[in-house]
Amino acid sequence: MKVLVAEDETIIRLDLRGLLERNGFEVEEARNGDEAVQVARDASPDAAVLDLRMPVLDGIEAARRIYAERPIPIVMLTAHSDRRFVERAIEAGVFTYLVKPFREADVVPAIHAASARHAELLAARRTLGSTTPQTVELDLPSPSGFSWPLRVERREDGSLDIRIAPG
Repeated sequence: MKVLVAEDETIIRLDLRGLLERNGFEVEEARNGDEAVQVARDASPDAAVLDLRMPVLDGIEAARRIYAERPIPIVMLTAHSDRRFVERAIEAGVFTYLVKPFREADVVPAIHAASARHAELLAARRTLGSTTPQTVELDLPSPSGFSWPLRVERREDGSLDIRIAPG
């Protein structure tokens, strides 16, 4: 499994790299949130471990951008345990939140657990997508009070055809 480690403190980043490599992970590194987003694009990691406080772009915004472009399990590793940060991280797509100082016995299982939960989420989405109706008709209200009757059809290629429903 390839893991992106984004941490602005070199010693911590190298420590994480070492412990992950000892446990069989391939590691890609980033020194700030913006670099993490770019490395995620270029290296296609299977998971990410992001520090919350990083220069250029913080870990929460980096997680949001990474997850929007390519959904992967994300572990937030930070010294901040404030509920506000935890909630923002979860909203951004983070699967696990670890508070520093970390131990190998915490980080490795957190990555495996986040990966398992992420795989379950993707499977559930695929199942839901395969069982949803292919055609949906609905009324879209306008600010003027008029209601537009719409028909949304999913084509075989997965694209959507949206048009005014006959009626």
